[in-house]
Amino acid sequence: MSEILQPPGWPRPKGYANGVSARGRLVFTAGQVGWDTRGNFPETLAGQVELALGNVVAVLAEAGAVPEHLVRLTWFITDRRAYLDAQSEIGAAYRRVLGRHYPAMSLVEVSALVESKALVEIEATAVIPD
Repeated sequence: MSEILQPPGWPRPKGYANGVSARGRLVFTAGQVGWDTRGNFPETLAGQVELALGNVVAVLAEAGAVPEHLVRLTWFITDRRAYLDAQSEIGAAYRRVLGRHYPAMSLVEVSALVESKALVEIEATAVIPD
């Protein structure tokens, strides 16, 4: 399916990959925020992460993709300190939704998101193998 790219001598990252190589049909999601199907947001960052990742998985499913097809996630958060303080809860939420599949990831702190109650927005790239 895909190959994790780990340069020799580099420390192994925790919870993400430095890079991923894959071949197949590309699937791109728009940024998914952590709301439910009624537009309601949990108050916690970890709760929003879990819903945002679930929303990514729902979009992937429309293309016949599963979480193991993910090759890249880009996270936009509104509060770096809140993210660092909730890493344990966020990690648990991540594993509930995506298991132990860790694609290449980036995390960017932004001043705000379009949805005023959103604390996180996650966009994804997946590759469905040929």
